[in-house]
Amino acid sequence: MQRKAYVPGIAALLAAVLAGCTGGSGDGATADDSNPGQPGVTTEAAEPGKYRTLPEPCGVVGDKTLDALLPGIEEITDEEQREKAYAGEPTLAYDTDRKVGCSWKVESADATDHLSVDFERVVSYDNAVSDDDQAEQLFAQQVEAADLPEPVVSESGSESAPGSESGSASESGSAPESGAASDSGAPSATASPAASSGPPSGSASGSASGSATGDASSGPSAELQPRLLDDLGDEAFVDDALSASGSTAKRRTVTVAFRTSNVVVTIEYAEQSATLGVVPDSEEMQDMARKLASQLADSLGG
Repeated sequence: MQRKAYVPGIAALLAAVLAGCTGGSGDGATADDSNPGQPGVTTEAAEPGKYRTLPEPCGVVGDKTLDALLPGIEEITDEEQREKAYAGEPTLAYDTDRKVGCSWKVESADATDHLSVDFERVVSYDNAVSDDDQAEQLFAQQVEAADLPEPVVSESGSESAPGSESGSASESGSAPESGAASDSGAPSATASPAASSGPPSGSASGSASGSATGDASSGPSAELQPRLLDDLGDEAFVDDALSASGSTAKRRTVTVAFRTSNVVVTIEYAEQSATLGVVPDSEEMQDMARKLASQLADSLGG
């Protein structure tokens, strides 16, 4: 039987198709069609974040820390109610791998104290943006929302919080005590304790009587103004706000937030005085909130 002649044109066409299917760089790199701007160039996925899980928020704050932050907790006589107070109230969350929180509220004879802690693990769904970068953008929005005052640069070139004056204690290297004299010249009853390495034995309400003579509307002193912090996580800030609750009671809310890699942690510590004219102490509340923030940063591990 006579064989059919092979058509050269078809052979050429098949060769061209096969060349197109197997073509590419000579080193075996795979083309990435997800990068239409540069066909044939591989797009490398951004690095994932350091943290893949979050701690249990109600269990991460120890009882001794709660004793210091919420002094009324030890005054609860009913054992079941006291255990419930220590346990805290978990924040409703639909995805505990991404966001968790816990809050506590305890009343005492001197004040009502509130504490809340929130953890958010940031995940980027953009291959070109890492989890860390996405968390950094989120934290920047949080800082912007806090509307922190700009630091004032003195003639010597050093930065200080708004409201500081030349010749103040900050320039001499020592911060003024929160119990310093008021504008009228009358000294306060006591000065707030200095920061210590462990949890303070007293509470913000315990030192509130020393702040009664201060001007409640003036907020914290210059050295305690809302500001960025450079000793906590990758970036952090503290906010401090004083407001009136009802017609008499004063409420101070201290917020400490920080970011470490792709996790953002926010602490809100508030105290509402039960006594007319008594202002919760700014320095002590900030000190305790910052110490708790350091403990939470350590709890993340890794």
